[in-house]
Amino acid sequence: MAPNGPSNCEDNKVLVEANSHVKTVILNRPLKLNVLDPQMVLQLSEEFQKLENDPAVGLVIVKANGRAFCVGGDVLEYYQLSVLGEWPLAAQIYQEQLTLDYLVATYTKPLVFLINGAVMGGGAGLSMNARYRVVTENAVFAMPEAVLGHYPDVGASYFLSRLPGFFGEYLGLTGARLNGAEMVACGLATHFVPSKNLLLLEKSLHEVDIAEPNTIQGIINKYTQQVPLKEDSVLHRLNLLDHFFSKQKAEQILSSLEQENATLKQEWITKSIRSMKAASPIYLKIFLMSIRKGRLESLEECLIRDSRIFAHTVRRVSNDAHEGIRATLLEKNYKPKWKPSKLELVSNDMVEIYLTKIPENEGWKELKLPPRDMRKKAPRAKL
Repeated sequence: MAPNGPSNCEDNKVLVEANSHVKTVILNRPLKLNVLDPQMVLQLSEEFQKLENDPAVGLVIVKANGRAFCVGGDVLEYYQLSVLGEWPLAAQIYQEQLTLDYLVATYTKPLVFLINGAVMGGGAGLSMNARYRVVTENAVFAMPEAVLGHYPDVGASYFLSRLPGFFGEYLGLTGARLNGAEMVACGLATHFVPSKNLLLLEKSLHEVDIAEPNTIQGIINKYTQQVPLKEDSVLHRLNLLDHFFSKQKAEQILSSLEQENATLKQEWITKSIRSMKAASPIYLKIFLMSIRKGRLESLEECLIRDSRIFAHTVRRVSNDAHEGIRATLLEKNYKPKWKPSKLELVSNDMVEIYLTKIPENEGWKELKLPPRDMRKKAPRAKL
């Protein structure tokens, strides 16, 4: 299976391996951990649309070169545009990424994602709504945006809100990491396949005569293994986790965690407290508002909300996004100065402003997703 087009290089950020009816799309920015920059988003959108419209193609596989699947979007690109005052352009580029995520989620042909490394932020937005999400022992999932002065977006209020109990709130508020077995157990992934068998799985998929769901499922099942959760996995503590993260306000969640930790120290609680205290207070509250709304909304509605919130972010309604990038990615002193500095100082009005529609005379337009039929989602695991 030879790649179409130029050889494997950073200039060709998306590769396609082909046979007559099965195609493999490859994220090919390994030196940047496959971060999605605008060029990569455009290439992926073009390839997915071309393959969906090609009657000869029955199945599309998606994987990545390098040690990460995709660790997110190119936040520095957005930061630079915002600093230059070109926030409408940043918002437009971001809408293209959301449209790509929607295309993948509503794809009319079977999509199999092979995730053999870190999948975070924009990488999760790209993959978590696909029909088949295969992970390995090398997979690591996280949504750590709040530490950067942002919040888990790109449809996270949809796919995180559909996890068991209030596990999605826990992941988004703390940025906690999950391994491949935990991703399958909570429903973020559909199958666990050891990395040593990925090439065999891909070869078998390329040999299918009929790209029909039962056939694809059967092939993946041949290579799937049941992997038990580690004894210290937080998924063994879902009832306790729900007790904390079901609370109405972010400050109530943090306070209850601190009270518990004062009497019975547990590593996951200590880490949760540390992460929440390091994160942007206003964006923690924005995320909690967003995921609670997302429980009752369609993916389309969640993406439209993300588009609005992002536009307000690059307009610098709050400076926390710029402050987070400065502290973590530019100066790397990891000491952001959030404003407001505490959860208790963030009012409902400060959060609600991110939901308001921006006048079009400022150069911004509401996200318009293309009309598509939402396919039946792959079932989430029940614990």
